[in-house]
Amino acid sequence: SHILKKNRDLTKAWKGKTDQLLRVDEHDFTMRPAFGGPAIPVGVDVQVESLDSISEVDMDFTMTLYLRHYWKDERLSFPSTNNKSMTFDGRLVKKIWVPDVFFVHSKRSFIHDTTTDNIMLRVFPDGHVLYSMRVTVTAMCNMDFSHFPLDSQTCSLELESYAYTDEDLMLYWKNGNESLKTDEKISLSQFLIQKFHTTSRLAFYSSTGWYNRLYINFTLRRHIFFFLLQTYFPATLMVMLSWVSFWIDRRAVPARVSLGITTVLTMSTIITGVNASMPRVSYIKAVDIYLWVSFVFVFLSVLEYAAVNYLTTVQERKERKLRERFSCSCGIPHSKTMMLDGNYSESDANSLAGYTRNQMVPEEEKPEKMVVHLAMSNESNSSRKRGLKGHVGLRIIQNTHAIDKYSRLIFPGTYIFFNLIYWSVFS
Repeated sequence: SHILKKNRDLTKAWKGKTDQLLRVDEHDFTMRPAFGGPAIPVGVDVQVESLDSISEVDMDFTMTLYLRHYWKDERLSFPSTNNKSMTFDGRLVKKIWVPDVFFVHSKRSFIHDTTTDNIMLRVFPDGHVLYSMRVTVTAMCNMDFSHFPLDSQTCSLELESYAYTDEDLMLYWKNGNESLKTDEKISLSQFLIQKFHTTSRLAFYSSTGWYNRLYINFTLRRHIFFFLLQTYFPATLMVMLSWVSFWIDRRAVPARVSLGITTVLTMSTIITGVNASMPRVSYIKAVDIYLWVSFVFVFLSVLEYAAVNYLTTVQERKERKLRERFSCSCGIPHSKTMMLDGNYSESDANSLAGYTRNQMVPEEEKPEKMVVHLAMSNESNSSRKRGLKGHVGLRIIQNTHAIDKYSRLIFPGTYIFFNLIYWSVFS
């Protein structure tokens, strides 16, 4: 008998003592406390451990939190001389009544179970119960991207009893706004957490009735610096690069065409990359306005050179006709007809030293080149050089078209004005 007393299973003995104290087997815990009476109040408080992710494509967020419930069940009261509570793990939860709170609009959720179920039950002598669990939940968040990426999003995690209406169970925040605690280390790579706050109201279902619903609201403001580096700066640089063609000689067709096409394709790539990471919403976002206006500027620079090239071709065609007409109609003996444009050297001018100007086509009829009829003369060499340089310098038009000159001012000025309006409206 001494050996049996020494090896007695103390765990079994304590278990029996616990059952006797809580009287779990003496009551029907399938029914709520105070069944048939007024609604049982269930206080709730939450400590947010982390905001794991925010997904714009799926329009949801993932949050890990400690969810705690407080209520009184006199069936669990027990005598105690030191007024100490008893703490249990998840195994006792399956034997007693607990609130059936669920997350409204939840897509996925689970209670952590490493190394065991993260559930704690604390019972006080007067029957008050603290029920705590560690939960990760992915819930829906309706986001408005009309100001993306200069936007702020407000998401809510909603808690509600699944079976008990407000006549049987009254959910409430235990300490008002103080019921929501957050870890100071919570941070997101793409968002700044501005504030957390709690609200509550009744929710109505036509088939079952009214339910108390609790809300955990949090406001997020998106960090803009990432999008400045990845979207806005590249788009602005592409627009500025398209303006380089205004300073390139209009006769350099391959250079200006290739520059325009390259900037257009780059802008298309930027637009495609931004939209690939966003949901297919049916409204225009702020980033769409900026990118598409930038795309229009780049595209207009290509059209600008198309207009310059077309007008240059028309002018050259007129010059050719004028040259042919003057070369056939001129009857002055010992005369030569020459074409002078902006590209002439000093040696070319010296080679004309033995000639004097006889006829010139008026400037308004010859904006690019001029037909000059030169005849032999016996004037001195120095006077011929001075006369040639003076008249040619006045008559020759530069190789820059007037459209290019105006574009150098209009395009940058308009784009700067657009940026001022854009950032003042959406910032």
